[in-house]
Formats: sequence, structure tokens, C-alpha cells
Amino acid sequence: MDFLKRVLTWWNGQTIGTQVFTWRNGIRVGEDEQGNVFYRNKDSSRRWVIYNGEAEASRISPDWHGWLHHTWDRTPEQAPLAHKGWEKPHQENLTGTPLAYVPPGSLLRPEPAERRDYEAWQPE
Repeated sequence: MDFLKRVLTWWNGQTIGTQVFTWRNGIRVGEDEQGNVFYRNKDSSRRWVIYNGEAEASRISPDWHGWLHHTWDRTPEQAPLAHKGWEKPHQENLTGTPLAYVPPGSLLRPEPAERRDYEAWQPE
């Protein structure tokens, strides 16, 4: 079943074409805390990631995102970024999940928002 998923879908890990390309041209440069593995080709003109599980771009930390997009040449393992005390840890995109942010007044909230700044007009 896993083989069939790899042949027919791209969001369940790497496809067979990506696996062959990575096997022939890829040089492994590192792995992040979620188990995603990062590769580059011989001249470092192409960089890519093989996701550990579902392919969701928001699972890439900002450190590795910068390396993937050629913002800097050294990987976060070679030159870790200095993080400020106020920075929050990386969190994946929760849109479409039960943990997604739903602002007050949204139709997706189970209870209606109580409005104290509005008074309905009543005809006299």
C-alpha cells in the first residue's frame, strides 16, 4: 500500500522520481528536529527537502527555510541562528484543523460573540 501511495500521490512523502533524483544527485546536508532531511546537488544550485511524513511546507523551521531559499549558504547545523528570548518556537500551520485560530464574531465559533459596543436601533 505504501508503494502505491508513493506512485500516485506527492503529499505522502517523496515520489519515486524524487527518490531516484535524490539517489543520483543528492548530497545530504542535514536533518531538522522533525526528521525532515535536506539535500543539495553537487554545485549547490538546487536545494530540496524530503519530508518526514506529510509534505507540509509550514513544517520547515525558519532556520532551514532560509537555507533552502539561498538566503544564506551555511546550514543551521553549521551556523545556528541566534534566537531572541521573545521568539516563540516554530509551530506548523493549523488552518483547517480543530486547533485553528477563530476570531471573536466568526461564524465558525460555536457560541456567538457578545457585543457591548453596539446598541441596536429601535424605531420610536
